[in-house]
Amino acid sequence: MADFFAWNTNMSVGVKASDDDHKKLIELLNRLYGGMKGGQGRQVVGKVLDDLIIYTKSHFAREEVLFDRTGYPAALEHKKQHRELVRQAEELQARYKSGESALSIETLDFLKDWLNNHIQGTDKQYSSHLNAHGIS
Repeated sequence: MADFFAWNTNMSVGVKASDDDHKKLIELLNRLYGGMKGGQGRQVVGKVLDDLIIYTKSHFAREEVLFDRTGYPAALEHKKQHRELVRQAEELQARYKSGESALSIETLDFLKDWLNNHIQGTDKQYSSHLNAHGIS
């Protein structure tokens, strides 16, 4: 079965650790998609949401350490976006745990939109700054 979302070099932010983390996020998205296509959306969505929240928190922490260490000028706004994503993911998780239906499609759309907008937009903005400080 084809993936729902595939990594490509245009998504690279020029920082290997971040690119590797983003690939993992895409893998989570594709796991959710595969479960939904296989009729297992409800069975897999809870685990994917748990993994998403845990992984995004650790990914964001890694990015934010680099921001602090290098004095990234847009760090405050970027960190605010990180907190908002975690809040949204935790809200989706709570709705899932409460038994709300049709969450799998909403979660899939949420993850895809976030990957497109945050990674390819906001995250690409730190590339030159971090690269200039020897982080690639």
